[in-house]
Amino acid sequence: MIEPKPTHTSLSELGEFGLIDHLTSGIVIKQKSTVKGVGDDAAIIDNGNSYSLVSTDLLVEGVHFDLTYTPLKHLGYKAAVVNFSDIYAMNGTPKQITVGIAVSNRFSVEALEELYSGIYLACEKYNVDLVGGDTTSSKSGLFISITVIGTAEKQDVVYRNTANEHDLICVSGDLGSAYAGLLLLEREKAVFLADPNMQPDLEGYDYPIERQLKPEARKDIIALFNEHHIKPTSMIDISDGLASEIIHICKGSGKGCAIYEEKIPIDISTMNLCDSVNIDPTTAALNGGEDYELLFTISQKDYDIIKGFLEVCVVGHITDESYGINLISRSGQSVPITAQGWDALRKD
Repeated sequence: MIEPKPTHTSLSELGEFGLIDHLTSGIVIKQKSTVKGVGDDAAIIDNGNSYSLVSTDLLVEGVHFDLTYTPLKHLGYKAAVVNFSDIYAMNGTPKQITVGIAVSNRFSVEALEELYSGIYLACEKYNVDLVGGDTTSSKSGLFISITVIGTAEKQDVVYRNTANEHDLICVSGDLGSAYAGLLLLEREKAVFLADPNMQPDLEGYDYPIERQLKPEARKDIIALFNEHHIKPTSMIDISDGLASEIIHICKGSGKGCAIYEEKIPIDISTMNLCDSVNIDPTTAALNGGEDYELLFTISQKDYDIIKGFLEVCVVGHITDESYGINLISRSGQSVPITAQGWDALRKD
């Protein structure tokens, strides 16, 4: 009898989120203290009177960052802040981080001091303690792994899979800027590689470049929720693009949605930059990612309060699942939203 050949499935077939689902679908929770495992912005552990929130992000040179145009101090700051964002997305507060790095011998002590100065700066700004980590060698560049630990009162935690029909869909800040900034940096890198004597043309685009290299987590929005006694019905941070994140909320909640293109907040400098690099601003907002804004839903009864938040826009509403997950274009056409945002394992 001939043994069947083992199946070989490429990682690109599943993609990052498909792989996570595939590898974790059989997990059985054994500890009563584990309230939430895989499947949200952070895991939740019951400490008795409150919850601990835990999340880990891994950044890999050549995949998540390019040191050609990313200063090490900015990289350290960003690596910390994107982890803080996961905790705010659960309506919690980040408290501690641990940092693991793998580094090749092309980096000097001074270079790593610069990286850590960015991490320390982020910790100082967000009142977070660096409490440990690990360091090892690498043969292929720089790897940064940060685990963040946060806290939240049990009644305050917000999940991504608890949206209700008729809820309003809201986003903080503006979208698409980080991706537009990345496209500009990549364009100018290509120009430099072709002619090292050329100076980068970045004038007028400070904002999208900063959004790419030095993002901020929306601690201020969580403070507004607390101040006005609002609890979102669901929430997630926008790390992979608005399209991917609203799909997470809708599929997890068993709902559909309508998002109105004309309501999506896009900064004017981002619009100008998108025109310069020949990309539609709505595409950047939907699929670009790395904005680290908050996407959340609220009950309609909270609209009168939310409409006074200058940094929040209502962009749509939650529907019955049968409606589907749709973008309503400026012309009024309903277009299904598909996840085309950042996915480290998909082929370009």
